[in-house]
Amino acid sequence: MSDPSKKASALNEKAGISAPEIISEAAAGQIKQSRRKLPTTTELLDGIRSANITALSRAITLVESTNVSHQSQATELINACLPYANKSVRIGITGVPGVGKSTFIEAFGKYLTGLGKKVAVLAVDPSSTISHGSILGDKTRMEELVKDPNAYIRPSASGATLGGVARKTRETITLCEAAGFDTILIETVGVGQSETAVHSMVDFFLLLKISGAGDELQGIKRGIMEMADAIVINKADGDNIRKAKLAKTEFNKALHLFPAKKSGWTPTASTCSAMTKDGIAEIWHNIEAFLELTQNNGYFKEKRIEQNQFWMMETINDQLKQHFLNHPQIQRLLEQEKNAVQNQTISPFAAAQKLLDFYFKSE
Repeated sequence: MSDPSKKASALNEKAGISAPEIISEAAAGQIKQSRRKLPTTTELLDGIRSANITALSRAITLVESTNVSHQSQATELINACLPYANKSVRIGITGVPGVGKSTFIEAFGKYLTGLGKKVAVLAVDPSSTISHGSILGDKTRMEELVKDPNAYIRPSASGATLGGVARKTRETITLCEAAGFDTILIETVGVGQSETAVHSMVDFFLLLKISGAGDELQGIKRGIMEMADAIVINKADGDNIRKAKLAKTEFNKALHLFPAKKSGWTPTASTCSAMTKDGIAEIWHNIEAFLELTQNNGYFKEKRIEQNQFWMMETINDQLKQHFLNHPQIQRLLEQEKNAVQNQTISPFAAAQKLLDFYFKSE
């Protein structure tokens, strides 16, 4: 009797042809070496000024780095970019998760590039408080915009920063402006009412809402509503058009209850559909009207000056905190005080004061 295991199989693998080398080892080594080499400030500036996206991306990575030597070069680069910055329109876009921010930004961004604008999207993704990781999937969600030669999408992790923005978003704006982008869209995490950081770095603050999810009533809150320059009810398509129109009416009524804005601008609510593109053009026309008003009455320039002063103080706070936490003796004492607080032998406030007293005496 023959052994079944020795029967020939129809699933035999035949010897094939080995794949040719795509690139030589020497060329691969040169590429790796060039990636390891950090460009000089002058090289990065020249690349940014010539709208080289690779140079811009490397510059943003440099700015976001916590390495001390990188921070020094980043400061030098930002200062070198300043003469070419401040020539864009900065638009903050926020809303609760699920409101369709990425889809809206893609539709809005494509509309703007169609007008000849150069659009930079700074998309901030939430970071996990447990793993400290971020998905950074905005490029995947904006399939059409990411292929547009007049658009640039840069996702960043929010880290531990409150307000829905990354720690270095403000500096990234300067780099993008120096690269020639005239419209900066900042997509925030959408954390509710702690959006002060976003409002303090943009010219126009757009709040996205959806209808039919209790948003009409719970969304009418002073914090975020008072900061918004416009409210847009997204996903106004299909069976949702009627609900979106009702939500628009409710929000317009609510907006009249708030005190007049210092800018002289009266915010309004409107509807749009990022899927059908209905209402997208009207949103840009609304922003243009805002810019014309605020540039004529001087508010635009006044707000930019206030924002620069605000970020000067924020940078001081950030640098002091980093210097404090990187102090070698503070790092050692910090663990001791953490254990003391955990064991309830000292209050958190007394432990903090003790560390601060030591820090200031050692300086």
